[in-house]
Amino acid sequence: MQAPPHGYPVDDLFALPDLPRHTELIDGNLVVASPQTGFHSVTICLLESGLRRTVSDAFRVRSRMTIVLDPRNAPEPDVLVVRAEAVRSGEQDRYEAADVVLAIEVVSPDSEERDRDAKPRKYAAAGIRYFWLVEKKEGRRPVVHTYELDPVTKSYAITGIHHERLKLTVPFTIDIDLTEIDHM
Repeated sequence: MQAPPHGYPVDDLFALPDLPRHTELIDGNLVVASPQTGFHSVTICLLESGLRRTVSDAFRVRSRMTIVLDPRNAPEPDVLVVRAEAVRSGEQDRYEAADVVLAIEVVSPDSEERDRDAKPRKYAAAGIRYFWLVEKKEGRRPVVHTYELDPVTKSYAITGIHHERLKLTVPFTIDIDLTEIDHM
């Protein structure tokens, strides 16, 4: 599909017929996700289930749901945590940036630049307070880089790098054994 001269607006992402599943809008351009790897799939499952076990009832964990950041950007993080009141129905197809507490990207070979650079900058600019970047290191285990938004610079500051256990007290108490991936 040929994009309009100034790119697609967010409303088109939800109105254009027959778009492939998991199409994102980045700077007005439609980005179609390639098939995910086993590592990507299992890591999403591990983080999603670990978060569901540990976050309070004030939050909801979702995977691969669109976040509207601004009129030309609507990415789809691999995992996200939203405020419970933001969940309105089972047919809901997006969340607003203000509803999101945590966005997580699992780096894929075809999306490295977007996952490491473009998306974190856009999440920070939209005010999403917490961001995690997950990469595959040595074998099949994930390494989770955790970040918190610095309100002065409007950019993310690293708060930790987690190899075998993801144990945090912010944005909520979390304890996820990353080595569980060995049995998945």
